[in-house]
Amino acid sequence: MAQAASTPLYKVTDGYKVDAETMKGFRTWRAAACDRCHGANQEGMVGPSLIASLKTLPKEEFVKVVRDGRLDKGMQSFGTNKQVMDNMDQLYAYLKGRSDGAITRAKVEEIQ
Repeated sequence: MAQAASTPLYKVTDGYKVDAETMKGFRTWRAAACDRCHGANQEGMVGPSLIASLKTLPKEEFVKVVRDGRLDKGMQSFGTNKQVMDNMDQLYAYLKGRSDGAITRAKVEEIQ
């Protein structure tokens, strides 16, 4: 049986205020311009809805897709993007929070 994570992936209050690490994920999302294909609200455009995908996509597969891309489907590789690679866990946490419904809007603010 898998041991429960000692710390949650993300912390959110009021649906849009997130912890500093999750905020890094949001900033990485914006800097990498993921919204060009996945939509400003992560609901999909040319690329699939990440809100739907992250309900079933394991983190390991998410990391592989972001790092290596899916060129046959139009997903570029971010393996050489330092900001994305350095903030992969935070990016995943932000998108997982959106997928889980805990983060209720795409634009977030840091908890003060």
